[in-house]
Order: sequence, then C-alpha cells, then structure tokens
Amino acid sequence: MENTPKHPDSKFTSPGRGFWQKDNIKQNDWDNFRWQLKNRVNSLNELEKHLSLSMDERSGVLLSGDKLAMSITPQFFNLIDKNNPDCPIRRQVIPTIHEKSSDPDEMSDPCGEDSHMPVPGLVHRYPDRVLFLLTDRCASYCRYCTRSRVVSGAGEAHLQTDFEQAFQYLENNKNIRDVLFSGGDPLLYADSKLEKIISRIRAIDHIEFIRIGTRIPIFLPQRITPQLCDMLKKYHPLWISVHTNHPKELTTEVKSALERLADSGIPLGNQSVLLKGVNDDVLTMRTLVHKLLQCRVRPYYLYQCDLIEGSSHLRTPAAKGIEIIEGLRGHTSGYAIPQLVIDAPGGGGKVPINPEYVLEKNSKQLVIRNYEGKSFVYPEPTKAVINPLDPAALMGKEN
Repeated sequence: MENTPKHPDSKFTSPGRGFWQKDNIKQNDWDNFRWQLKNRVNSLNELEKHLSLSMDERSGVLLSGDKLAMSITPQFFNLIDKNNPDCPIRRQVIPTIHEKSSDPDEMSDPCGEDSHMPVPGLVHRYPDRVLFLLTDRCASYCRYCTRSRVVSGAGEAHLQTDFEQAFQYLENNKNIRDVLFSGGDPLLYADSKLEKIISRIRAIDHIEFIRIGTRIPIFLPQRITPQLCDMLKKYHPLWISVHTNHPKELTTEVKSALERLADSGIPLGNQSVLLKGVNDDVLTMRTLVHKLLQCRVRPYYLYQCDLIEGSSHLRTPAAKGIEIIEGLRGHTSGYAIPQLVIDAPGGGGKVPINPEYVLEKNSKQLVIRNYEGKSFVYPEPTKAVINPLDPAALMGKEN
C-alpha cells in the first residue's frame, strides 16, 4: 500500500475574520455578500495595510489599472499567507510586474472567442452549444483570466452583450441544445435579473439544459443564499461549473455553499487551471480533487493555462499536466481525475491530452499499459466460430 503524504491544506478550515479580526464588524455584515463586495481590497493602500509587498507586486498593482483591475473579497483575501510571497493564493490574485512581460506567443484573445461571436456576447464555436457572456465583472479577478481583454472594465476593450439579439439567435438556431453562462461571473447578478435571463432561455423548446460557470462559491460563498438556490432549482436541468485551483480555497464556508447548491439538485463540476507555483504538483492536485469530492463536486477539467498576454510567469510546461494526470490515474478514484485539456490557441477548441497508455496497435491486437507500467495485450475480434451443436439439444428439448 502507498504511504501518501498529507498536504497541509487537506482539512476543511475557516479563515474567520483574518486580517479584519480587530475591526468592529457585525457578524451579520461579515456574512452578507453585499458587505463583502463593498469592502473588497482593490487599491495599493488597502493591500499595504495587510501585507508587505515585494517590489514586483507593488509595481504590478500600480500598473494593473490599464489591463485587468485588482479586486479581492475579504473572504478570499484571508487565505493569503502574509509571510510567504510565493503563497499560492497570493499568486492568483495579486498583480506582479511580470504581467507586463511580452511573449510573442501570447494573445489578447487566446481562445479566439471574438472570431466565433455571431452576435455581441454570444460565442458559438461548437455545433450544439454556445457560451453566453452575461457580464464583465467578477467578485475577484484572477491574474491569468483568459478574458482579461474585456473583464473588469480596466482594459481598452469592453464587453457589450446584446441580450435581445442573443435570445433571437438562440431561438432561430434549433441545433443549439446547451447554453453556458459565463462572463465575468453570472452569479453577481441579482436573483431577479438572473432569473429573467434563465427563464427566457428555458422557454426555448430546443434548449435542453443550462450551465453556469462561476467562481462565486469560492470567492464569495455568502452569495449562495437559500433564496438563490430556491430560484435556480426551478429551472432544472441546470448545472454549475465552479473554478478552484488549490485545496486551501476549499474552506468550511465554501463547502457549506457548495452543499447548498448540491442539496438543491444542481450537479456540480470543477474546472482548474494548471498554474506554476499554485497547483503544479501531484500532492496538491490530489488533495484538491479529494476535497472537491467531499464537497460533492466532480473534478471536470484541468486546463493548461491559456496563452493570455502577461501570463508566462504562471504557465507550466504542457508535460507537467501529463505528469500530474499520470500521478492521479490508478492512485485515486476515477471520479477524482479531471480531463486535462488545452484550448487550442486561436480558437481550435478544447483538445484532450492524456498520458500514453496505448503502446502498440495493429489489426490483431492492442498493447496497453496500466498505471504501474505493466503491459498487457488485448486481442482484436476475430472471425466467430460457429457452434456445431444443435440449439435444441443444448436446451434439453425432446424430439
């Protein structure tokens, strides 16, 4: 049996008030998502109240206003280790000067979404499904955001979704069966506004189900209220894909929020992005997927980081993702293993990437290996041999 080491963030814990411990904040306020949004850390002065920044971070914050804004909810900010400049939470949300680095392979729109947008705000790349961009705002901003060209309102480009055109496009294209809401983060909308959009989509007969992509349960678990859950469960089948990258993000508050969604009958999946210094080792990823399953969330995708401008300091070699999947397969439950994918640069869509388990194949056999490196032969079907026995005799039937 394997003696698996324990990750320091394998348990569900609460950061509590953290950096706000000494402030006179009422519990009702702290637990209110509106208070959390109003009190986000979004300036250099606010950052330096709590952290000693490196020169790279300080410069990055000063320059972040012309590309992707900085904004961090108190709930998520409390996960930052103030004494560790390489803290995996810190690396995800605090800008550094490296975001200004130029790499000729990077792009402002690495997934080619703009070129697959038949109407403003609706991306139609695959035959039977669309991506519906509802907003350009998030509770907090990830420094590796694939839509940093439009998200947060800080850059030169702006998201200008035309909702009526989008609804008409969906009504007129009967091959579309699946609508994914994203942005920005759709769960920032008020319940009533979000319900108007969901109900309009649900009224289209050929739309079979709706998905919502969100980081709100991680950044802002207070937003997952009983009222929101009661509204969402009226529109089944409805699925939610959350986004979490490191096991430290899965706190007791986050676990409770995810359980409220699951209790409402909403299937939950998780999408992680492989990030250097955050989750680029087997132990961290194994701990993350195990905690996700305890939250009733199925690990879905592990993305190779997109070629977004200014992301080279966070990207890993593609071989690292294969190494991690290799370290999971056979060593943990199949349910815990996400599909590693690369979003083909320029708009080619998701391409699954897997370790090589097929060693040889021909018309007679397939040579395969298992997670232990042992090889096996699986013979291909041959011409069937006709059984000469009389079926009646096999059944014991008398003449």
